[in-house]
Amino acid sequence: MYALLAFIPILISVILMAVFNKSATTALPIAWLSAVIFGIFCWKMDIIKVLALSVYGLLSSLDVLIIIFGAILLMNTLKTSGAIEVIKSGFKSVTCDSRIQAIIIGWMFTSFIEGAAGFGTPAALSAPLMVSLGFPPLAAATVALICDSTAVSFGAIGTPVGQALLCLDSGVATETYSRALSFAVALPQAIMGTFVPFLAVAVMCKFFGHERSFQPAVKVLPFSIFAGLSFTVPFLLVSLILGYEFPSIIGAAIGLPIVVFAAKKGFLVPKKVWSFETGNKSLIRENPLKDKNRQKISLFSAWLPYIITAILLVISRIPALKIKFLLQSNFFKINFPIIFGVDGTSYSFNWGYIPGVFFVLVSIITVFIHKIHGKKYFGAIKTSLKQLKGAAVALIFGLALVQILRFSGSNDIYSTDTKSMIFYMAEAVSSVGKWLYICFSPVIGILGSFVSGSATVSNTLFTNLQFQSAINLGLNTINIVALQIIGGAIGNMICVNNTVAVSATVGTNGSEGQIIRLCIIPAVCYTLTSIVIFMLISFS
Repeated sequence: MYALLAFIPILISVILMAVFNKSATTALPIAWLSAVIFGIFCWKMDIIKVLALSVYGLLSSLDVLIIIFGAILLMNTLKTSGAIEVIKSGFKSVTCDSRIQAIIIGWMFTSFIEGAAGFGTPAALSAPLMVSLGFPPLAAATVALICDSTAVSFGAIGTPVGQALLCLDSGVATETYSRALSFAVALPQAIMGTFVPFLAVAVMCKFFGHERSFQPAVKVLPFSIFAGLSFTVPFLLVSLILGYEFPSIIGAAIGLPIVVFAAKKGFLVPKKVWSFETGNKSLIRENPLKDKNRQKISLFSAWLPYIITAILLVISRIPALKIKFLLQSNFFKINFPIIFGVDGTSYSFNWGYIPGVFFVLVSIITVFIHKIHGKKYFGAIKTSLKQLKGAAVALIFGLALVQILRFSGSNDIYSTDTKSMIFYMAEAVSSVGKWLYICFSPVIGILGSFVSGSATVSNTLFTNLQFQSAINLGLNTINIVALQIIGGAIGNMICVNNTVAVSATVGTNGSEGQIIRLCIIPAVCYTLTSIVIFMLISFS
């Protein structure tokens, strides 16, 4: 009964967005209200606790909102200076084929940013770049989300896997165990990840191409697989040799130049160019900020803000450089007191470590690099704030909903008290028996990412539950924890927060349900492939 009630707020949000095509701005406040009602009347939550958790969710949204604002501001700054037009021309010098551009930007560039920063950053950066090249905004958002999947497990310098290891029982997460877990996560990710570029291009061509057919995607299949392998082979080797911190970032750093060079040389690239412009020139968005007197910018100078951003993200995430620990220190934090006296609601705003702050900093640096007039830059800021407005409501209520789901009861699996809503959801899914549990294990990870917007949070919530369930059912704990981590990465494709964020950056607020529906197909393919691989391992 508790499990059924716990699922209702999630079902409300899914049905309103995916079935009735309501925006997240409408669906999430309704879902939050339903969680409040169930929390008060069924979980016997104190009203003050509900309010405190909701306020905590509001404060938690600051991190994501700053990432969105920073990504939008950086893009608008580059538009103002004319750098986007230069970058656009630069990509066309590599290839004018939109399918190849989608693979280079959506797959390789997104995977690199995911490896360096994660937490909603990659799609927010790559989707607007694709729009600037003439991609329909919905196509750009969908491609970015589909491609931001394989690299997620080892994103932000391995944070999701590292968090999963922290959640295991004391003494379990040895060096040997972590290496074994790293490889168990990387192997199915590498197998399925090889085909992700093709899946993204297939969805793009079928639903946004002028032919409305898979045929253009099939013609680029050899290059898609080549691009997939260019990332997944070093990705897998690094996971085996170095562990979980660097597979995504090193895999993308090796693969990106290889794929760009191959595209420029025409290796495996179809001779007939395919682009959105071919079927509908109106899809190409002209830059409204064009200025005949704008200073000419070199290709290197145009790319320099992105290069600086990538460097800042990398050096701020590598523990050996010590900068990470400095940025995570109290000097770069704003600590909020406990909200309304409710335990667990003391929020710490680590502003120095948020990728969005780097985006804002780089946008300011860009003003001097590209010699942008102050008045025009303030115009870019004003435009960015307007674009942010639509995402703010959805994110605030989405994170408020998450807090109620997480802390509606005791999260201690050994406690006899009423447990949280999210615990009952996971428990219901995990009570299906030994072999079926392998099928449902990644679903739990997907559920965690869907409601929280983060693979790291999903692993925080469910890793220990999956570990204990594996022990109870006599399953290999490494395989089940790996399925949890992979599920969390798959959920990144369809999670509400990321969908809202990428929609905001490309100006398609209100279309989140349509994007989720398009991303469900590759998400299901990814999930089924992972299940089959682990079934074969378990039966062998």
